[in-house]
Amino acid sequence: MSEALAVFRHSARAFLAGVEATRPAQPMEAEFASICELAEKRSANISAAGARQFFTAHFTPCRVRTDAKPHQAVNGFLTGYYEPEVEGTLTASPGFSEPVLARPEDLITFALGAGQISLRPELSAGRQSGAGKMLPYWDRHQIESGQAGGTFIPIVWLRDAAEVFLCQVQGSARVLLPGGDILRLGYAGRSGHPYTSIGRILIESGEIAQSEMSLASLKHWIRSAGQLPGQRGRLLMQRNRSYVFFKVDTRIGPHDGPVGAAGISLSPVRSIAVDRSLWHYGLPFWVDARLPWKSTAPEPFQRLMIAQDTGSAIVGPARVDIFFGSGEEAGKLAGGIRHSACVHVLLPNQQEGQDA
Repeated sequence: MSEALAVFRHSARAFLAGVEATRPAQPMEAEFASICELAEKRSANISAAGARQFFTAHFTPCRVRTDAKPHQAVNGFLTGYYEPEVEGTLTASPGFSEPVLARPEDLITFALGAGQISLRPELSAGRQSGAGKMLPYWDRHQIESGQAGGTFIPIVWLRDAAEVFLCQVQGSARVLLPGGDILRLGYAGRSGHPYTSIGRILIESGEIAQSEMSLASLKHWIRSAGQLPGQRGRLLMQRNRSYVFFKVDTRIGPHDGPVGAAGISLSPVRSIAVDRSLWHYGLPFWVDARLPWKSTAPEPFQRLMIAQDTGSAIVGPARVDIFFGSGEEAGKLAGGIRHSACVHVLLPNQQEGQDA
């Protein structure tokens, strides 16, 4: 519990310092801001008992339900994500031919409530036409096939399209450069098209059994099916029209977690991504489930987690994506999480009601 309070204080300090979220969520209420101020004043070496007392004194756990059945015990859905660690080069070279693209200048993002919409100006003969007319931004197929207009600038080059695709799904990456340097990639925007799970497509089509689906099996299928234009692996990835752009993230040290949508570094198995159209960052969530979270064997998972991230596939009040850390082992654990759970959100005590 003391670890959960440390992660909560990390969010509180960022909020009080005015750290800007990279993907805005619901606004924090005044009661929550007051709790952030109290948390900042607590000792960093607080005991587990003291941390528990802090949360129980200031929050009320409220069961999150996804339907109208008041006695349904299991109603949330959990997945996992991680920060990939991949090899790359700063210039295209044999064996490193797939670019990771920076955010293009013509990508214009407008806030739409807690969400956003991505557009581009209509161009004709190099000039904007239609008196400011805007069009939906290019999708994955248009960008990768060269049909998209504008200029796309590579940041770094990876081995193949499957690695780039999975970095986009995770929203961050550690790139190991020749010579040992590490380049940290952070989320810089997306094309605005809906996210489509290609893993779900393979399961529903019978290509991979649900019990066999993992990040490793997904990459193997894509590579075996071919990644050249028109081949099945490339066509499958292009069914997810959403395209994510990156930036070099210099805000974090080599041992820190990636920066989430709240604008702060994530903590393994404490930070979660939630639906930003429904929740604000910093909220504590109690998650109760049986998960293969330490090995391939399911075991009890009862932890207080802090909302510090979001994702286009994270939709719904009890939809939770657990951050597992960086590297291959974290990826194996994250890829094995597709489980039901009982989810409680901790709301400031001033708010009434027992169900959210």
